[in-house]
Amino acid sequence: MNAATRGTSVLKSGVKRLLGRTGFDIVRSTNNRGGVDDFIPFEATMRAAKAAGLSVGDHIDAVMNGTPGATQSTIDQLRTLGVYAAKPETVLEIGPGSGRYLEKTLKECSPERYEIYETAAPWAGYLVETFGVIARPTAGSSLAPTPDGSIDLVQAHKVFNTVTFLCAARYFFEMARVVRPGGRIVFDVMTETCLDPATVRTWATEGGPGHDSYPAAMPRGTCVDLFATFGCTLEASFVAPMGVASTEVLVFVKEK
Repeated sequence: MNAATRGTSVLKSGVKRLLGRTGFDIVRSTNNRGGVDDFIPFEATMRAAKAAGLSVGDHIDAVMNGTPGATQSTIDQLRTLGVYAAKPETVLEIGPGSGRYLEKTLKECSPERYEIYETAAPWAGYLVETFGVIARPTAGSSLAPTPDGSIDLVQAHKVFNTVTFLCAARYFFEMARVVRPGGRIVFDVMTETCLDPATVRTWATEGGPGHDSYPAAMPRGTCVDLFATFGCTLEASFVAPMGVASTEVLVFVKEK
């Protein structure tokens, strides 16, 4: 191995450690719109979680991201808001990755159908085999295989702060299309609520070098105003931990 190759290897290793601390589920993607070219290796992560006696999701939260209980805290908040009390029969999740939110969602409700759109093939296969979900073919910004108004709960966690603005916006249109009247849309974005000067300094000094596409900010007003044009009202919001900082979870309900 020459010096240049060794340097590249060391840099990638360092980037992986830094990105892990930010709370980003880095997975191999066949169509990565966010520009992140590293990943959480499937087999190594599975072995490490098993050795630690943890579920894959809890291992990623506690060990890889250093934010134990982060996923559960979001689920708890959504439960308090009554998201699961509505007993959604159909759920669709964009970018479930390792399945850490998927697994906990299934403990809160028992949908008849749970669709996923995941570009990381090894993780998608694992989720289908382990949880019996339906993996839909995805191009990275469309939910085309899902019919209009067919989903009770559409969700995406730690996704829209990792992709480009246009990718997120295109997904927003699709989420509004597939949710049924009275259904909910849940996702998190890095809004201005999460970007005070001290936090911006933290991201600038502790974020992963060479990955300027992450984290991606999204104006809160843009989300609220856009979803209003879809007939979706902001029902609630709360701030959730994301590594060195935070992200804002928005809960919309579509008018009946």
